[in-house]
Amino acid sequence: MRVRVLIFLAAATLVAAGAQAQWRDWDSDFDEDKKPWKEIEAKIPPYPKDADLVQFDAGAATPHRFFLDASSIVIGDDQVVRYTLVVKTAGGATNVTFEGIRCQAREQKTYALGHANSSWGRARNPRWRRIEYREVNRHHGTLFTDYLCGGTGSERYPLASVKEILQRVRNGPPALVIQ
Repeated sequence: MRVRVLIFLAAATLVAAGAQAQWRDWDSDFDEDKKPWKEIEAKIPPYPKDADLVQFDAGAATPHRFFLDASSIVIGDDQVVRYTLVVKTAGGATNVTFEGIRCQAREQKTYALGHANSSWGRARNPRWRRIEYREVNRHHGTLFTDYLCGGTGSERYPLASVKEILQRVRNGPPALVIQ
């Protein structure tokens, strides 16, 4: 009887070990498909010229005017859409930033800040931040949803080309079709 119990325990241990190895192989198959995302080095573009600015609608809740520098828009190999944003405030100030939006992660990062003498300064703490929708100054949410990224839900991606981005900025986002 004792021998049978030992044989049963040994067989159960072998079966459990085989199942564990099978699960480990199954998990690693999925892990191999998921390569870690790696950001490329962002090259700061030339300071924007008024002739290259394209205004976009960021909603009626803000008195500010928002522009993208058409010559600065780039879709990187890392799937980050980088651009220069110019905000002309209702009070007369102009803010210039070089930024990126990562569509898949719904994140935004500021790389550099523009100075009044048309030069750039690196951002002090450039890190990816979640894009949150706000009533006032919701321009990052609008850029993410309407102008730079395609897809819906968790399946977001950069638009296919800079030409397509500029077409949306100039003509407005496509109308939603409700069926």
